[in-house]
Amino acid sequence: EIAPRETLAVVGESGSGKTTLATALAGLVPTESGTFRFQGEGVSGDLTSAVAGRSPALRRAVQLVFQNADTSLNPRRTVGAAIARPLELFTGRASAERVGEILTEVGLSPDFAARLPSQLSGGQRQRVGIARALAAGPQLVIADEITTALDVRVQAEILELLARLQRDKGLSCLFISHDLAVVRGVADRVAVMTGGRIVEIGPTERVFQGPNHPYTRQLLAATLEPGATELPRVEDVTATWRDVAGGGWRELDDGHRIRDWEDAR
Repeated sequence: EIAPRETLAVVGESGSGKTTLATALAGLVPTESGTFRFQGEGVSGDLTSAVAGRSPALRRAVQLVFQNADTSLNPRRTVGAAIARPLELFTGRASAERVGEILTEVGLSPDFAARLPSQLSGGQRQRVGIARALAAGPQLVIADEITTALDVRVQAEILELLARLQRDKGLSCLFISHDLAVVRGVADRVAVMTGGRIVEIGPTERVFQGPNHPYTRQLLAATLEPGATELPRVEDVTATWRDVAGGGWRELDDGHRIRDWEDAR
């Protein structure tokens, strides 16, 4: 459950299922089990269905900003054309003036509409990706590792932009990331995922302070130390615990929940 203007972050190591979750919620890949429902302002629906089977209102309400803006933008299509397409599809109005307004909202001047993706920096391309999502008029934005390929300064600018758009437009955000420092700064709540399952969820500071699921403890401990010559690894953590058969959740205070587990050693 994500409230208006709330950011729920999903964290986990590479291969934990974060991006699969994002693309499934966007209707781009099929789901094998589980239930996802959207209940927004004037629209509701089943998010386990493929995007082609969703109502126009539901497709409009849930928009994905892709991790790699380099490959998600058509290299032969101008920035203006990329933004005009969802405008025309969802609003029936794709004027140059409206395209310019959306570009201004994401911190780009209207003359960027005539440029091709190859003429943009990485940060500018990511702003165009956000603009394309905004053009649909969404209520929920799924941001899939949108700062991963950016330097620290540009990361901060993109995160500030996202926060401002949430405040101004009342957007909810599902923020997919492996960067715990970024997550701590932007998220209201955090869900920890491994093996395609959420093992812990709660308010951000509660999750960072603990107590925690053993996987979360390992993930929090796996930070890159100064002078390290390789990235920390968390792959072996599952050898120390397993889900309790038929188990549920342990409820802590403030909505902090940990999936039941037992020692596997």
